[in-house]
Amino acid sequence: MTAGRRHTLVTETFNALIRQMTQQTHLRSEPWALHLLGFITPLLVIAGNLLGGAYTAMGVVFVWFVGPVLDIIMGKSRNPRRPRESGLPFKILLWMHGLMHFLVLVSFFRFAYLEASLSFWLLTAVLSTGLSAAASAIVTAHEMGHKKPKSLGYKLARLIMFSVNYSHFTTEHNHNHHKWVATVRDPASAYEEEGLWSFWFRTIPGQFLSSVRVHNGKGRTGIRNPSYQGLIFQIAAIGIMLMLPNGRTMVVGWLVLSTIAILTLEYVNYIRHWGLRRGEEERQTAMQSWNTEARWSRWTLLELTRHSDHHVRASVPFWQLRPHPGAPELPAGYYACWWPCLVPPIWKRWVGKRIPRNTA
Repeated sequence: MTAGRRHTLVTETFNALIRQMTQQTHLRSEPWALHLLGFITPLLVIAGNLLGGAYTAMGVVFVWFVGPVLDIIMGKSRNPRRPRESGLPFKILLWMHGLMHFLVLVSFFRFAYLEASLSFWLLTAVLSTGLSAAASAIVTAHEMGHKKPKSLGYKLARLIMFSVNYSHFTTEHNHNHHKWVATVRDPASAYEEEGLWSFWFRTIPGQFLSSVRVHNGKGRTGIRNPSYQGLIFQIAAIGIMLMLPNGRTMVVGWLVLSTIAILTLEYVNYIRHWGLRRGEEERQTAMQSWNTEARWSRWTLLELTRHSDHHVRASVPFWQLRPHPGAPELPAGYYACWWPCLVPPIWKRWVGKRIPRNTA
C-alpha cells in the first residue's frame, strides 16, 4: 500500500470517527435535572418574603439583573438534541412549579399581613412575587393549559391564571391565538411598528374581549360566559379579602403583583411573534414564531423558547419540543431581551433586521 493510499485511509477513518461522534452528540438527550434551575426564582422569593426587609428584593435582582447576565454567559445550544423519551420527571416538575406558586403566594400574603402598610419593602416583595408568578407559575399554566379540559393539569392551569387575575388566558390562547397567530385576528401577535408599551395597552383588553367572543361563539353568552364569570369571581375574591385584617394591603399587593405577572407574560407574547405576519388564508408554519436556544432561558422556562415547534405541534409536551433552525431567531434569550425591549427604538434596531421578509 502506498503512502498516499495509507494517508487517504487514515483521513477517511478519522473523518468517519468525527461524524460518528458528532452524530452521537446530536442524539444524546440533555439531563432532565437541568430544568431544576427554574426553581431558583420561586425559592428565592419564598425566602425573601419570609425573611422580610431587603431580602424581599432577591427575586427582582435575580430575574431582572442576574438572569440577563446568565442568558449571555451561558450562551446558546448549537447541537440539536434527541427529544427525551421519559416524560415522568417533567410531569413532576410541572406539578412542583404549580404547587410551589401557591406557597409563594402564601409567603407574600403573610408578609403583606405583617407589614400592614404600603411600604417600600412591600413593593419589592410585590415585584419579586409577580416575577416568580410569570417565570414559574404562568409557564406551567401555559403548558398544562393545553391538556384536556377536564384533566387535573388543566384545572391547575386555570387556578394559576385565576391567582394572577387573568382567568381568560387559557381560553384565548388555545382557541384564538393558536389558530390565528401572526394575523390581524390575533391580539397576542405584535405588529412590527408596535412597541412593547403600546402592545401592552392593546393586547390585554384585546385578549379578554377575544375570549368573550370565543365563548359567545359556543353559545355561552351574557352571564353564562366563563370570561365574565371569571371576572366576577375575581371581584368577589377581592371583596372577601378586603374584609380580612390588613386586607387592604393584601389586596393592593395582589393586584400589583398580578399586573407584574401579566405584563411579563405579555412581554413574552410580544417577543415570540413580533413583526411576523401571514395572511388569514396562509397555512401556519414555523416562520411565524421567534425562537432562541439560549440555555438559561430554555432550562428555566421549560423550553418555552422553542416556540415554533409549539405552534406547529401544540399537543406535544415541552420536553419533546425541537429547535427549528430555519425559523426566525432572537439575538438573545428571554431574560436578556427584557431591557432592550423596554426601549422600542433599541429593540426595533436590534431585532428588526432579523425579520424574514418572505415567510411564504
